[in-house]
Amino acid sequence: MEKFFEGLGISVSTLLAQTISFGVLLGLLYLVAYKPVLKMLDERSRRIRDSMEQAEKLKEQTARSEEEVKKQVQAARAEGQEIVARAMKSAEEVRLKAQQEARQDGEQLIARARAEIQRERDGAIDELRQEFADLTILAAEKVIDRTLDKKAHRDIIDKVLAEAPTLKKG
Repeated sequence: MEKFFEGLGISVSTLLAQTISFGVLLGLLYLVAYKPVLKMLDERSRRIRDSMEQAEKLKEQTARSEEEVKKQVQAARAEGQEIVARAMKSAEEVRLKAQQEARQDGEQLIARARAEIQRERDGAIDELRQEFADLTILAAEKVIDRTLDKKAHRDIIDKVLAEAPTLKKG
C-alpha cells in the first residue's frame, strides 16, 4: 500500500504526521474554541429569544395603548357632541329670550304710541272745542250785533259740548 501512495506522490509518514496533527488540532479546537463558540451561540440565541419576547410584549402594549386611545377619542367625541348640543340649546334660549324682549319692547312702543295718539286726539278735540266756542261766540255777536260776556257764553257752550254725544272725549 505504501507503493500505491508513493505512486500518487503521497508520503505515508507525512500523511500519518499530518493526520495526527489534524487530530490534535481538532481536539484543541474542540476544547478551546468549540465550547466558547457554542456558549456564544447559546447566549446569542437567548438574547434573540428575549428580544422576540420583548417585541411581543411591546406589540401587546401598543395594541392596548391603541385601544385606550380609541376609547379616549370616542369619549372626546361624545363630550364634543355634548358641548355642541349645550351650545345649540343655549343659542336657542338666547334667541327665544331676544324674541321675547323684542316682543315686549314692541308692545311697550305700541302702548306709548297709543298713549301719544290719545293725548294728541284729546288735545285736538280740546282745540276744536275752543275754536268752535270762539266761532260760536263770534257768530252770536254778529247775529245780535253786540258783544256778549265771553266767560258766561263759553261756560254755556262747554256745557252743551259736554252733553253732545258726538263730541265727547274718548
